[in-house]
Amino acid sequence: MHTLPALPYGYEALEPHIDRLTVELHYSKHHQTYCDKLNAGIAGTEFESLSLIDLVSQTKTLPESVQTIVRNHGGGLLNHNIYRETMKPGGSTPSSNLQEIIAKTFGSWEEFKTQFTTKAVAVFGSGWTRLEKEGDSLIITNYPQQENPLMNGKQPILGVDVREHAYYLKCQNRRPEYLENWWSLINRDKVEQHINA
Repeated sequence: MHTLPALPYGYEALEPHIDRLTVELHYSKHHQTYCDKLNAGIAGTEFESLSLIDLVSQTKTLPESVQTIVRNHGGGLLNHNIYRETMKPGGSTPSSNLQEIIAKTFGSWEEFKTQFTTKAVAVFGSGWTRLEKEGDSLIITNYPQQENPLMNGKQPILGVDVREHAYYLKCQNRRPEYLENWWSLINRDKVEQHINA
C-alpha cells in the first residue's frame, strides 16, 4: 500500500505566499485522493508491491487496464510528493553550485525563472510545468493532467501544479501571481539534490 507522505511543514507555514486553507485542502483532499485511488486501483494485482517510482516509470508497459490508474493517480501522488518537498517556508538561496548548473543551460537563475514562469502561465487548463533532466540536459516541459517525466524516461527535478485548486482560494484566476508567490518558497537544496541524483 502506498501512503501519503507527511507534510513537511504545517498548513499555515507557507503563508503569506500560499494560504493555510489551500495547503490543507490540496494536501488532505486532493493529494490523499490520488493515494487512495491508486491503492484501490492496483489492489490484488502484481503491481501493488512496486515502489511508486518503479510503478510510474513503467506506466507505458503496464496492461491497459492499469495504465490509466497509474497515469492519473500514481502520477498525481508522485507529482504532489515532489511539489511539496521542493517547497519550504521562506524558500532558500541557490548554492553557487546550483546557480552554475542552471546557468549552463539557461544563462542565470533569473533567466531560468523567467522561462519556467512563461511556460507555466501558458499551460492550457490543468497540468504541470517541470524542470526535468533528460540524459545530462535540463529542459522545461509542460505536462497535461498528472503525467510525470518518469513516464517518458526523464527525471523530474522541480514542478509546479497549475491546476486551479492549487491557487484559486487566494489568487482566483491570477496564475502569474500564484507563480510569483511559489518562487518565494522553492527549496533550492532539494532541487539540487534532484539534479545530482
